Amino acid sequence: MKVCVIGLGQMGGNMALTLQKSGFNVVGSDVSDQARKRMQKKGVTVVEPEQIPQANIYLLSLPTSTHVEEVVFSKPGLLRLAPKGSIIADTSTSDPESSKKLASQILDAGLQWLDAPVSGGPQGAATGTLGMLLGGSKQTIKQAQPVINALAAKHTHVGGPGAGHIVKLANNFLCAAHLVSTAQAVAMAKNLGVSPEDCLAGINSGSGRSAVSEVNFPKWVLSQSFDSGFTMGLMRKDLNLAYQASKKANIQQGVLDAVLRAWQDESSSIDNAQDFNCIVKNFL
Repeated sequence: MKVCVIGLGQMGGNMALTLQKSGFNVVGSDVSDQARKRMQKKGVTVVEPEQIPQANIYLLSLPTSTHVEEVVFSKPGLLRLAPKGSIIADTSTSDPESSKKLASQILDAGLQWLDAPVSGGPQGAATGTLGMLLGGSKQTIKQAQPVINALAAKHTHVGGPGAGHIVKLANNFLCAAHLVSTAQAVAMAKNLGVSPEDCLAGINSGSGRSAVSEVNFPKWVLSQSFDSGFTMGLMRKDLNLAYQASKKANIQQGVLDAVLRAWQDESSSIDNAQDFNCIVKNFL
């Protein structure tokens, strides 16, 4: 099975390496010459965007829906280049409405589409332990199963095209909310004489625990490493997408409004390039 990974950043690059180690025929591409050279040094076959070959699966790992659309329609134009029956799988966190429209055009062209947004960061991509949310047909998922199994420790089929990205936005909204609320809870306890470590131990034994309290705080916050590989800018982008999606769904904005404000209000002091866990710094 030949897999073409388009977008060789921390996520895409590590996914390419994992797939290659798993025995797949992998070709990588990126608009960045530096990214291509970095992956080439690690043993991955790389090509420039205009040289993208025919493959069974095109795995996209790109910053935004605009970049995904560009790859599909123009540079390089997978809608024209990809062989009939091949799968275009978008592992980015994309706009669900864009994904639905893309999927319709891709299917009409005789290709297959899969939402496949991931969680687990660069380490998960490097170790094949990602979580993956899948939106598309069961038949497409079955065809892509070997690649999914190589990359993900857990995958969940949540519906048709666009559904994977809808659930991913819901997930990232909760993650963003948990970072803010957990930071405030830990700060409250600290100011009242309980150490952050002891507070988190108590929270993680009770109903207030979350992946943020169990993983993010011990691994990236209390250690002060702040090197998860996911940036403030990307989380702000995802929260804006979640906000727009909730408006279209006529959902009351209350909590989402507050979370969005908390993340946007820090923009003056926490740069988009910094790790997304840095949101806790002003509380702690």
